[in-house]
Amino acid sequence: MHVLLVEDDDRLAAALTSALDRLGHQVVRAGRADDALRLKDGADFVLLDLGLPDMDGLEALRRLRRASAVPVIVVTARAAERDVLRSLRGGADDYLVKPFRTAELIARMEAVVRRGTRPLTAAGPVVAVGGVRIDLATRQLEVDGHPVALTRREFDVLALLAREPGVVRSREEILDAIWGDLLLSASRSLDVHIAGIRSKTGRPELVETLRGTGYRLGTGGCT
Repeated sequence: MHVLLVEDDDRLAAALTSALDRLGHQVVRAGRADDALRLKDGADFVLLDLGLPDMDGLEALRRLRRASAVPVIVVTARAAERDVLRSLRGGADDYLVKPFRTAELIARMEAVVRRGTRPLTAAGPVVAVGGVRIDLATRQLEVDGHPVALTRREFDVLALLAREPGVVRSREEILDAIWGDLLLSASRSLDVHIAGIRSKTGRPELVETLRGTGYRLGTGGCT
């Protein structure tokens, strides 16, 4: 793979580059966020540090996700749960805290690749994921060319996730956007609607659950 390593620590960058080179990967290193965003189009995988000199890594991740579905693992010294959740909700595929063993990083990269990359956010009103076609303008859903009828709330939930496929939406965020009521967070309303989407489409992994974090449009069950 062509790996974009976004890391301002010269010693760590050199060690990671050497390890990835030995496995046959081609590594391009960027020490600044603006360089990383400029180089993103040539990358098959991104390793992103959060402590960059010109921009916070979380902001760099958000900008990257607006333009690319390339797999991203955050590699950082920040161990706070808040940073982990913000990174995953912002579109990171995994999060690894320094110091870490190179073997673990490689294993996590391989796991992300096996899961498959997410689709790009649609440029227009139609989002296609495998055999699922979501028309946000006409509110129509097709699976393998066949129309599937959802309730209004079910389609609202699916459309919210489909507008930014790589972004994790928290339970509270979805309830606020769709129902306008955060007090529903303790109820089963959202669970019931997500179960309805999965059942009616026949694609249980169309809506991916990240335990303790939220939901995002998934591709794991689509071919």
